[in-house]
Amino acid sequence: MAGMAALQGAMGALSISVPGATASTSAFWGNPLATYSAAPSGVRFMVKTSPIEMRLKRWERKKCKPNSLPMLHKMHVRVGDTVQVIAGREKGKVGEVVRLYKHNSTVIVKDLNLKSKHKKGTDDEPGEIVMIEGPIHSSNMMLFSKEKNVTSRVGHKLLEDGTKVRYLKKTGEVIDSVENWAKVFKEGDSE
Repeated sequence: MAGMAALQGAMGALSISVPGATASTSAFWGNPLATYSAAPSGVRFMVKTSPIEMRLKRWERKKCKPNSLPMLHKMHVRVGDTVQVIAGREKGKVGEVVRLYKHNSTVIVKDLNLKSKHKKGTDDEPGEIVMIEGPIHSSNMMLFSKEKNVTSRVGHKLLEDGTKVRYLKKTGEVIDSVENWAKVFKEGDSE
């Protein structure tokens, strides 16, 4: 009991004083404790709004928005476009875009850049080696015209009815059309 009284006396002797702080009583033995109400008047806080860099791999840093989602890049190709690879191991080959990865500007083209994937076997199925398509960077491909067999850069224009479409600059061929999009979505549903 005497030890408890000594402890209360020691706690009562402690007083924490901080400039810019207001004292309030706590429920713990009724001693005054300091609570911070605001920063002192001479102090300013600096808030940075620059993009944050995620720590994934040292050689593969991805820029992020302030809400920690990856920044998505605009690409000149879309799903269903016919493209020709202009650089790399698959140079000169033509294929159709199957999937886009906008966070790192890579594209998967059907039956191009094949890589072997070793699947581990389970009790029911034996292991196997499967060939899958690897991603290719979008800067290594150009849109391809099947009619004229030529690659071209992409342009944007407005039609008479006010719809904005993409077209090939060399040939003037319109890439975006309702029939093409209907075909892409129909194939996507059947998979």
